[in-house]
Amino acid sequence: MKEKTNLTMLCDFYELTMGNGYFQTGLSDRICYFDVFYRSVPDRGGFAIAAGLAQVVDYIQNLHFDEEDLDYLRGKACFSPEFLDYLRDFTFTGDIWAVPEGTPIFPGEPILTVRAPAVQAQFIETFVLLCLNHQCLIATKSNRIVRAAEGRPVAEFGSRRAHGPDGALLGARASYIAGCSATACTMADQHYGSPATGTMAHSWVQMFPDEYTAFKTYCQLYPNNAILLVDTYNVLKSGVPNAIRVFQEELLPKGITKCGIRLDSGDLTYLSRKAREMLDEAGLTDCKIFASNALDEYIIRDLVRQGARIDSFGVGERLITSRSEPVFGGVYKLVAIEDENGNIIPKIKISENAAKITTPHFKKVYRIFSKATGKAEADLICLRDEEIDFTQPLELFDPDATWKRKTYTDFEARELMVPVFLQGKLVYEVPSLQASRAYCQRQVDALWDEVKRFENPHNYYVDLSQTLWDIKQDLLNHHDMKK
Repeated sequence: MKEKTNLTMLCDFYELTMGNGYFQTGLSDRICYFDVFYRSVPDRGGFAIAAGLAQVVDYIQNLHFDEEDLDYLRGKACFSPEFLDYLRDFTFTGDIWAVPEGTPIFPGEPILTVRAPAVQAQFIETFVLLCLNHQCLIATKSNRIVRAAEGRPVAEFGSRRAHGPDGALLGARASYIAGCSATACTMADQHYGSPATGTMAHSWVQMFPDEYTAFKTYCQLYPNNAILLVDTYNVLKSGVPNAIRVFQEELLPKGITKCGIRLDSGDLTYLSRKAREMLDEAGLTDCKIFASNALDEYIIRDLVRQGARIDSFGVGERLITSRSEPVFGGVYKLVAIEDENGNIIPKIKISENAAKITTPHFKKVYRIFSKATGKAEADLICLRDEEIDFTQPLELFDPDATWKRKTYTDFEARELMVPVFLQGKLVYEVPSLQASRAYCQRQVDALWDEVKRFENPHNYYVDLSQTLWDIKQDLLNHHDMKK
């Protein structure tokens, strides 16, 4: 990969004004704890998919201020000379824990936790959220689309409609983690290994005197990757017949039966059925039918239910922009600080909107799996140093409706978050994209089908330990009494 661009200044300006304020008031070295979490699943789904951690790692490793950055800040005339000197040697020396990319994640639970001196912990907020919010969003949308296809490959086709170069490149990366089989984005393959695919556009067909010549030329050039776009003029009257003729003339004599056609407009169910009949009658039973054209999970689900004879899908703008809900909504909130003796003091944000009340303290997250079924049953958030005896029956309760309780006996508890940086040093080996994709598939498979429904999914419970719930209630009561 090319030399990394220094993205240190890609931050909200208030990260710098707060950092200068912390420095001026002697709080710069105060150890703080921040959680990244999100409040609601896009598209009213049952879960989201974690993605973007690898880019957070790259950012933290390359975090530094150039002299050009310091000159710019000096010109703003609101930062002390001492603070600018401090920034000259700025590096991240804190700790970060996170869930691995590809993990199904649920509202309210930490997906990344930062423990660091105040200036450092505050400063990285913008970029961390930028990375996670974008890629979690695209991974979540991609996984919905992949599940709608019911095992049929889905290729990401959205580069030309993405929100800028990084939207295309990192969106393709996130889509591959979430289950897409390939991408049209060449650079995503070059940099990350998400397989690039693609054959022709309508312009190729239009460049030649006729459709037959366009198809014949393409098959001569690329006999082992012959997928012909058959809807430039008329799918059933010319596109499919010309494709059949060329396959019979150019591929079959060479012993090549692997080929395909692509539909990019019209009634895809009807056209794919008719095309399948025509191909089979011509003896081209191995010829695959690909479909594109402003698809999403709902359209694909309907095509499958209607019996469309489509073997693979290409999905563009509605995937790469998550058009139906283009904001993930992850937040970065202070949950604790340390006093001079290293004691952790929990912090809470209170709001009239109950969904915006934070869960305080330095925490960890367990996922509870049934040993009998292998399925994920619930998540448990507890204090980082809290010891829970998982050899005994485990009673969990809904933190919003505490009378709803369930006891688990035959279960396994797996901690979700892993250490990524400790004392500023990278201690996590970022998995390959292929490994993250396989991990995502296994973890999604471990969810109940009811959680994976597109409409009215089952509410997967994220519970608090009794100790953590008590701490949260004490803080709420304390602030209520101070009114």
